[in-house]
Amino acid sequence: MKRRELLKDIALTAGTFSLGGSGAFASGQSAKKKRVLRVAHITDIHIRPEHHAPNRFLQCIEEIKKHKIDFFLNGGDTIYAADYSHITRERVNEQWDIWKTLRSELKEYEMHSCLGNHDMWWAAPDKQDAMYGKEHVVKQLGIPGRYYSFDKKGWHFVILDSNNNSGSLDTEQRKWLENDLALLPAGTPVMCLSHYPILGVCTIIDGGNHTDAKYISGLFDKHKDKKITCLSGHIHLQDSAVYNNVEYYCNGALSGYWWEDGDKESAGKCYYKQTPPGYAIVDLMEDGTVVNHYYPHSF
Repeated sequence: MKRRELLKDIALTAGTFSLGGSGAFASGQSAKKKRVLRVAHITDIHIRPEHHAPNRFLQCIEEIKKHKIDFFLNGGDTIYAADYSHITRERVNEQWDIWKTLRSELKEYEMHSCLGNHDMWWAAPDKQDAMYGKEHVVKQLGIPGRYYSFDKKGWHFVILDSNNNSGSLDTEQRKWLENDLALLPAGTPVMCLSHYPILGVCTIIDGGNHTDAKYISGLFDKHKDKKITCLSGHIHLQDSAVYNNVEYYCNGALSGYWWEDGDKESAGKCYYKQTPPGYAIVDLMEDGTVVNHYYPHSF
């Protein structure tokens, strides 16, 4: 190889890894490929009345709008917390009321959400209470069910419910997912959204990985004829991983350190450990490749 050609190749390779770390697994030729969708992945919003969280959320949204997105994927933990035993009905309603007001400010956008572990009110007086558990959250988020799928511009989107046995899919959902993937034609690109990471690097530091990752990754292996990409949150840390040609992106948390300043382990204001509060803009290409770029947000 001539020296001039070698230097040219080195320059092209260096350009592949310029997207804040999160686009490292996207091809350097992605810019030349046809983008069919641009989505905003926001996760772990943890909306609450304290710390001016509603106004700060809207500031983030105005920044996201500048990216000219098609729709939102909301990765769960939409409200601050409903899952602890001391949480009252009034506190749960307060948080969801704030969310519904904020959601009305985004009515021009579709938002496809999954359930987070902090979204459910398990302390209701009994299981027959209308606010108990997952069905109430499904109604608050305006989604078809606790898990579901849909299609847009050649892409298939799978929204999972991770909140079973400390981070896994229940038997009913496994059967549904197996059938959902089996019905897809070969070559279909798939975007899978879960709250808990299915596989990740940050879970080695902080825990919280899907406990049935072996099962899910094995299922994905049976569908090598599809291009599968996974998005998650839950850990409030940002990472990228590839296993068996499936890309996994854990995209931090919009709320960072739950809208608070952070602690002695935080690398900066509102950081959780080394990850700043932020969101991801994900470009989905016609050929099934993705570019995932995490944007830190400074409050």
